[in-house]
Amino acid sequence: MGLLTSRMGTAAIVERRNLWFLLSLLLILPGILLMAWRGVTGNSLLPLSIDYTGGVQWEIRFDEPASPEAVRAILLRAGLADTTAFQVQDDRTVQLKLKAIDNQVKERLEGEIEAEIGPFDEQFFRNIGPAIGSEVSRAAGLAILVAVVGILIYITAAFRHLNHATRYGACAVFALAHDVLVTLSFISIMSLVSAWEVDALFLTAVLTVIGFSVNDTIVVFDRIRENQRRYQGEPFARIANRSLVETLQRSLATQVTALLVLVAILILGGATLQQFMATLIVGLVSGTYSSLCNATPILVAWEERRFLVKADVADPVPVPAA
Repeated sequence: MGLLTSRMGTAAIVERRNLWFLLSLLLILPGILLMAWRGVTGNSLLPLSIDYTGGVQWEIRFDEPASPEAVRAILLRAGLADTTAFQVQDDRTVQLKLKAIDNQVKERLEGEIEAEIGPFDEQFFRNIGPAIGSEVSRAAGLAILVAVVGILIYITAAFRHLNHATRYGACAVFALAHDVLVTLSFISIMSLVSAWEVDALFLTAVLTVIGFSVNDTIVVFDRIRENQRRYQGEPFARIANRSLVETLQRSLATQVTALLVLVAILILGGATLQQFMATLIVGLVSGTYSSLCNATPILVAWEERRFLVKADVADPVPVPAA
């Protein structure tokens, strides 16, 4: 890690801000276009699960190992197109999410599944109303709004002794918005690749990503505050770049440690956790990227009032020995 930091020490991260902004756009744009296409074609902007649209959650356990794809194929033939099936616990237990069905349809499906795949025991059969999903959505939206306002107020207060303290909070919020959009883009693309849907766990992942992202951003901004006192008279862009380089090793080490745990759970945690873990991993990587390559460069551009011009980072920034 020290070798990486020493190599990055000569790089003007802030100076290359247009490159970082372009990369962010390329990460976000595909998902946004896909969401727009879904809206134009009459669907919801995001692939919503039955947690929001209402439907049935059905878990069955076979006597022998069974394929979720085989169970889903039976439901598709019955005209239940919006159906997801995945294994839970072991290779004999399959959980289904589908639109609401009556008892007659359920009995017919049970007969077809048993005839084609084998006998099974029903673990549970739950009807989920759309009102529950609507309530969860409102609560999550309110939580995100409160978090954003709280972050803006906290950072503005923490940096109140600096000029334009509100800009620090606004740039942190922009980084959060970037991470949320990257996460939405990811889930939109995965809905085509693997039929993923937005469920209650997705909102949990988004809130977790917001917390991790703002933590990294505050660390960098705090170093900028320290270096402004230490290197008075230097251009703000050079102070900001110096601060980024000095906190780079700490940011990467923290995120790599968290990612190792998440990847382990992704691989070993079972099908029910895979979407949640993958979303968290993408969000945390985006959070580290936005804290280093978006929040601070935007702050520099705002301070210099030059958003599309290279920052003035004249000399390489020396990195103190670790």
